[in-house]
Amino acid sequence: MKNKKITLSILREARIDENRAPFTPTQISNLLNKFSNLKIIVQPSKKRCFKDEDYLKAGAQITDNLNSADIIFGVKEVEISTLIKNKTYLFFSHTNKVHQYIGQTINDKAIIYKKELLKEIIKKNITLIDYENVRDVSGEGYRYLGFGRFAGIIGAYNTLNLYLKLYTEQTLPRAFEINNYEQVKKIISKQIFNKIKILLTGSGRASKGAVEMLKYANIRQVTLNDYLKKKYDEAIFCNVSATKHVERKDGKSSSDQDYILNPHEYNSKVKNYLIDTDMLIACHYWDPKLPKLFSSKQINEFKNLKIIGDVTCDINGSVPTTIRSTSIAKPYYSINTDSMKEMELGNKGIAIMAVDNLPSELPRDASEEFGCSVVSEILPYLIDKDDGRINRATTASNGKFCSKFTYLNDFIN
Repeated sequence: MKNKKITLSILREARIDENRAPFTPTQISNLLNKFSNLKIIVQPSKKRCFKDEDYLKAGAQITDNLNSADIIFGVKEVEISTLIKNKTYLFFSHTNKVHQYIGQTINDKAIIYKKELLKEIIKKNITLIDYENVRDVSGEGYRYLGFGRFAGIIGAYNTLNLYLKLYTEQTLPRAFEINNYEQVKKIISKQIFNKIKILLTGSGRASKGAVEMLKYANIRQVTLNDYLKKKYDEAIFCNVSATKHVERKDGKSSSDQDYILNPHEYNSKVKNYLIDTDMLIACHYWDPKLPKLFSSKQINEFKNLKIIGDVTCDINGSVPTTIRSTSIAKPYYSINTDSMKEMELGNKGIAIMAVDNLPSELPRDASEEFGCSVVSEILPYLIDKDDGRINRATTASNGKFCSKFTYLNDFIN
């Protein structure tokens, strides 16, 4: 990058409730001070959590025209009609889980959007690098960046707030109203949660964020053995990883690697943990190949389960009560456990939190953490020498899908 002139740009997000950014103004300023041959363009936006003037003061150029950009950074939804031919884009395309829709009639607007987006990317000879696929050398392992931690933090906060909404007179301010993680922590730490039993699934960024929030709420973490066998007069939670909530159908011992390679050989055993659980917070990664946590037929066996916070937010995915996603403005609904139909939020049925854009409730904090990772884990390998992570994350290039993603041809056709 020392001698090569390069122009980076920040895209204006298309989604109404998307206010995050791939870089903060401070990060832009640091990059421009470090690299004299770097130019940065920012598309103006009234929704973004950082003002255009802040980017201008940081040294960026504010313009709608991104034609001179070499690399264009977004976050999530891109306005399809504004995609520029022959450019390199980085954003979350969320196309890893479309296998289940191949050959199906699609009515879901979000899936239709993905299909049209990918068609246009191929048509316009765009190089798409998906943040979600920027992983370590195995290509399947550790993800170098993501907003998962803040998804877990806000998901747990919203789910605890749902509990307060249903069972007390007082609720806490919403995270987006506070818009500062340090203040959120102070507020939740002063709240007293009575005797409640919480099961938290997952072992990645989202679950770690949820654990972080539950601990700030002074809810004690216990082992799975104690969770199942002991009685408590205080609020407690247990965090179970994937291999703790599944078991091989043949009864043989399991491992993380075996589960990944042979998911069809496994069943969920979460039902054993939900018998006395009051609240479920689902933060585990799920793919259609993997077993669901439980079936809709099993729900009425969980007599105490009244609240589910689905941070994973896979529609009709691992949590069968998630029949639709919710918005930041209206984060909750209830499910009738007999009909599995939506009903008015209240003390009947199971109350659901399924916001699909959780980190946008603390956009400044989330953007700062994410941008830090982009600067350290993507830019050096994108602009200088790639160690393989960029190549593995490239979904489309030269007018076709890369070898790892050729299944997307069946999806768009």
